[in-house]
Amino acid sequence: MSLSAYRTALLTLLSHYRRHPGQLVMLVIGLWVASALWSGVQAINASARDSYARADALFSQQLDRVERRDGQPPSHDDFLDLRRDGIPVSPVVEGEVTLKDGQPLTVMGIDPLTLPGDAGMAAGQRSDTLTDFLRPPYRTRLAPETLSAFPGGTNATPELVSGRELPPLTPDRTLPPELAIMDIAAALALLDRSEPSHLVIAPEATVTLPDTWVRQRADNLAAPGQLTDSFHLNLTAMGLLALVVGLFIVHAALSLTLEQRLGLLRTLRALGVTGRALVMLLAAELLLLGLVGALTGIVSGVWLAQWLLPDVAASLQALYGERLGSELTLPWHYWLGGLAVTLGGLLTAGASTLWRAARLDILALGQSQAWHGRFRRQLAAMALAGSLLWLTTTALWWWLQQQPPRQGLTLGFVMIATLLLGSALWLPPLLSAILTIAARGLRHRPLAQWGLADLNLQLPRLSVAMMALILALSANLGVGSMVGGFRLTFLDWLDQRLVADLYLRPPAEKHGAITDWLTEQDAVVTLLPTRRSDTQLLDTQARSVTQSVGLYGITPEPQLRERWPLLDTLADDDPWRALQAGAVMINEQLALTTGLSPGQQLTLRTPQGPVAFPVAAVYADYGNPRGEIMLTTTRLTDQFHAPPGAIGILLTPKGQAEIEALSDALGQRFGLGRDSLTDQKALKQQSQAVFERTFAITRALNGLTLAVAGIALLTSLLAQAPQRRRQLAPVWAVGVPRHTLIVTGLFQLGGAACLTAVLAVPLGLALAWSLVTHINVAAFGWRLPLHIFPGQIATTLTLALGVTLLAALLPAWRLRRLPPRHLLREFDAS
Repeated sequence: MSLSAYRTALLTLLSHYRRHPGQLVMLVIGLWVASALWSGVQAINASARDSYARADALFSQQLDRVERRDGQPPSHDDFLDLRRDGIPVSPVVEGEVTLKDGQPLTVMGIDPLTLPGDAGMAAGQRSDTLTDFLRPPYRTRLAPETLSAFPGGTNATPELVSGRELPPLTPDRTLPPELAIMDIAAALALLDRSEPSHLVIAPEATVTLPDTWVRQRADNLAAPGQLTDSFHLNLTAMGLLALVVGLFIVHAALSLTLEQRLGLLRTLRALGVTGRALVMLLAAELLLLGLVGALTGIVSGVWLAQWLLPDVAASLQALYGERLGSELTLPWHYWLGGLAVTLGGLLTAGASTLWRAARLDILALGQSQAWHGRFRRQLAAMALAGSLLWLTTTALWWWLQQQPPRQGLTLGFVMIATLLLGSALWLPPLLSAILTIAARGLRHRPLAQWGLADLNLQLPRLSVAMMALILALSANLGVGSMVGGFRLTFLDWLDQRLVADLYLRPPAEKHGAITDWLTEQDAVVTLLPTRRSDTQLLDTQARSVTQSVGLYGITPEPQLRERWPLLDTLADDDPWRALQAGAVMINEQLALTTGLSPGQQLTLRTPQGPVAFPVAAVYADYGNPRGEIMLTTTRLTDQFHAPPGAIGILLTPKGQAEIEALSDALGQRFGLGRDSLTDQKALKQQSQAVFERTFAITRALNGLTLAVAGIALLTSLLAQAPQRRRQLAPVWAVGVPRHTLIVTGLFQLGGAACLTAVLAVPLGLALAWSLVTHINVAAFGWRLPLHIFPGQIATTLTLALGVTLLAALLPAWRLRRLPPRHLLREFDAS
């Protein structure tokens, strides 16, 4: 074939969309929404990982910290003494300032002359700029996106709330957002301090520290990328679900287009177009449509990511304390990756179309293939494929039960995917069987029997849209149940954990004086001081393990013991009495990781050497990404030299009404700022606000996925509207009014949607169970109880009906306005 023949054949194939523009819209919309949601999620992930990479690069050599055992910040004299002893430490000061426009900024001051030369903080300091960095007016190194927020860019002179100004600005692409690096002298002046926050030392430095100092290994700290992998895997799963739902639209449109073009394709073959050339032309058509849909989807995905980025940033800061920039940072491979995934999905959706075109029978000219004739054989194949996927789900579930709780996150998502896809494949056979049985029971209601039979006839074209709907509804129900259960559990946990009326975070040097003063106040019932530290878990009775753990010291007063949430204890023992006698309690994360349970022992590294502790109980600790061990404050101070921490203050009823007066008295007597004291109500409100924003992106993606399913249904109805006229014309001709046909059609689709929604309920509950029992444990380290919300199920059923009726309104309106002569016109289905 010549080039002109190829071009003519391609134009002939594309002319189909001029006569059927609804199918072209269906294809482009399917590709667009699938690509937009997938690209949006991947844009968020790419931007976040860029921030993590820069945060990791800042400490790429994992500098160890050297801290005083008494918790006091190191002084300048301490630094000099250690350097004179031959210990190559370097001072670092960290703090947060607020710009005049209210924007927070983390300030880090370093000494590049003593800092290990290959550390990330020292990287990028060229010799020609080192002098400017070290000498007044100094230099402030900022990430480009942070710098761009200042009017004037590098020439800006940002002013702080305190009236001070940042040193001249210099962009540095290696830094994470919202972080300013400057010389330690400039940072001390800016933060109004005289001493560094801590000292750092290279991990390979082999030194012996004095007894008053402790070395905190950097390899005990998890990198941001490790902590947040589970969060981004959840986002990727949601984006992949949206991509699959969108590709369902594409598959339905391609199948319908092929059925309507079978006569055209046979004509082209008869005119000399070879089978290979026909497949190439159809592939070229797919590629052309795919490029249009993918490019528009990627652009829309970037806009969507920009819209969702603030909520994602809030989620990551709340869950892991990691900050993301306000601007998207997209590498070149993001664009190619989005294009490749969308086009790959399109080819997957269109593979059956290309296969059928390659096997086209040229002698079957003029013989149109009715969908419902072939659909019966497809139903058996779909049921078989769905059963195989369910068997795979069962096998994966059994295998995951044998694995440690914190492993198998990716396979857990594979298990959920096989469950959802298997159920989606089983949906058309179930709907067809239900409709057939119902039609047999309505033999004396001709119109109702015709309605059910007609709906069964529409299933070949509606099945893909219904499969998309059940996926969206089950995901909405499952994720909503998980989030709702998490919310209930989280609020109950807050009520149990926040026992005190006030929480005070005093400076370490004033801790003793403030404690003595508070004890003398009539408004104070009791104090609940806490302390925190870190150590190494050396061994357990359950299994051999070595890992870094957090230590948390509490004061087990009766008010605290009555409300502290314990998940597992020994039946014949009082865990609080055991705690005061020297036992420890562990959080659920550590129990799942190590297999420890009450009654067993663990060994911790202490300044005096390894010490074994019995485990008295396991407690809930939602939101903590690491394992933690709880002791009494007194034991933590004596055995681990933990520095002073926060103080919980229980007040009398009269004192609860005088919180402002107590806060003012603390500020006047000890010079404490308002941010040092937080009342319980404000803390709960802040925690709830963080929670709601944390899951805002989940709700947004759920809503968008449901909208995609609605679009799939609408486009299916619009695409098959011409074929529906042939089926409605005889019924109208025998005297059934047009409004009756419209109402019957709405009842048909509403009934199908309700059946789909009812079948989605057990699937959604199974999804919720999988999320809380496996995915949540593997991703975050704690298990949630499964909550079932009848109101949410009712909302799901209502949403399904509403989305379906909205999708059916436009075809119904067009049928209402259709002139009678069109209903009498014969259409060639081929």
